[in-house]
Amino acid sequence: MSGPATALQARFHARIDEIPAADWDALRPDGSPFLSHAFLHALERTGCIREDWGWAPHHLGLYDGDRLVAVAPLYLKGNSHGEFVFDWSWASAWERAGGEYYPKLLNAVPYSPVSGSRLLAGRDARSPTLRRALVTAMRGEVDRLGLSSLHANFLTEDDLPAFDEVWLARTDVQFHWHNHGYADFDAFLASLNHKKRKNIRQERAQVARSGLRIERRSGAGLSPDEWRHVHALYEATFDAKGNHAALTRAFFLALGQTLGDAVQLALAYDAERIVAMALLIQSQSTLYGRYWGSAVDVPGLHFELCYYQGIEHAIARGLTCFEPGAQGEHKLARGFLPTFTHSRHYLAHPQFRRAVHDALVHETASVRAYAEELHAHSPYARDRAPEPGA
Repeated sequence: MSGPATALQARFHARIDEIPAADWDALRPDGSPFLSHAFLHALERTGCIREDWGWAPHHLGLYDGDRLVAVAPLYLKGNSHGEFVFDWSWASAWERAGGEYYPKLLNAVPYSPVSGSRLLAGRDARSPTLRRALVTAMRGEVDRLGLSSLHANFLTEDDLPAFDEVWLARTDVQFHWHNHGYADFDAFLASLNHKKRKNIRQERAQVARSGLRIERRSGAGLSPDEWRHVHALYEATFDAKGNHAALTRAFFLALGQTLGDAVQLALAYDAERIVAMALLIQSQSTLYGRYWGSAVDVPGLHFELCYYQGIEHAIARGLTCFEPGAQGEHKLARGFLPTFTHSRHYLAHPQFRRAVHDALVHETASVRAYAEELHAHSPYARDRAPEPGA
């Protein structure tokens, strides 16, 4: 390290509660709940972050004397589950060559494919220098531990300059909805072309005819019994698809207690019983769709709870963006436009790094062509189309 960062000391923490919550949160450049000490601590203390599931906290703090000046959420990973930037093929290639890909180091938010700062260094003139110092310290830890690689996922534009040319750049596509000052849901519908507008109205009418009651509620207002039922719906949905439900019941209960009104739920009731749910989390500007579960098979219900209720909530709260989660071309027809996401990857072995770099050149070209093709099929009327989200 050079310049103002010369005297900084890097310390690695096996638990986030080794770092005071106020010190950590003071370094967040924005109000993203996923980067809050409370959210990350809840994951750890409720059994979602476990070494036997491939997660071991290894959080980085940069200290100027005894004062914390920058942090990065960091994990030693024994697999690639729960990351949403897929490197299974890299791991397979490296292991076929006789190397050990795991453990690797991951700079990310567990189980959360949401963009946000991964290099927490406040927001002042020194922040760019501190972000570069965090990256240098993380790379140093890879070399010290003899690890194969280091990955920083779902980065913001402010983070990207901290990564030099040794890091491999990777781009992917998500589908985000943008609020262009809509007065209400009907105003949003009016911006769509006729076919898409008609299809959405038909989907919503199907749910209305089902007899289910739809409500939006704050997570802070749910009782423990209601939270347990919401978690059971989430867990059953994962089980039905043969996937592992990594988030525990205790974590769901902690969400309402620690994040309060930042947690929002779209719920479907049959009489007084919750039969379907979509769990969303919001910052001051953005709504994030996270989890869905249902005990009933009602046409259109998934779209109603996961998308349309979220759009209505974002409009009512004046939020500028709604990120409903990873993947899903079906979101395009419902007003969500392709948006690029960014990650950076450091592979310690130079020859391996060159091989992956060459593969990524072709992957990036394919991703950008895919996004252009999606934009050509925008659901918005030509005379009312918003600017592209990418």
